[in-house]
Amino acid sequence: MSVDTAAIIVPHLPWIIGGGLMIGAAGVAGWIHTTRLKIKHGYPLEGMWGQSLKPTSDGEAKQRVTLLTQENAELRAELGSVKDRMANVERIVTDSGYQLGSEIDKLRDRQLENLSDKGNA
Repeated sequence: MSVDTAAIIVPHLPWIIGGGLMIGAAGVAGWIHTTRLKIKHGYPLEGMWGQSLKPTSDGEAKQRVTLLTQENAELRAELGSVKDRMANVERIVTDSGYQLGSEIDKLRDRQLENLSDKGNA
């Protein structure tokens, strides 16, 4: 380095070192935050060479997958029954709602005719 370059860099050396330390600290903090989020949401942790660290594939993880699969099947069956019920309700409301009202009116009219025939109306 020449004297002129050193004279330019030396006054700014604390800022350069501080900036490098801040970049390094931000990288470490980001790595810690990413690892924390992986742990929180159940994603597998990886080692330096990409090998899986946690969660390991033990019996507990397999049992958890089995339970979740069963719960998923139950929820799908329940959703199917809810869809069937909804279809019945829609059919009742849209198709026979008007017919049901007209049938009730016919029965009332018939009952009034029967009462009037007997002289009770």
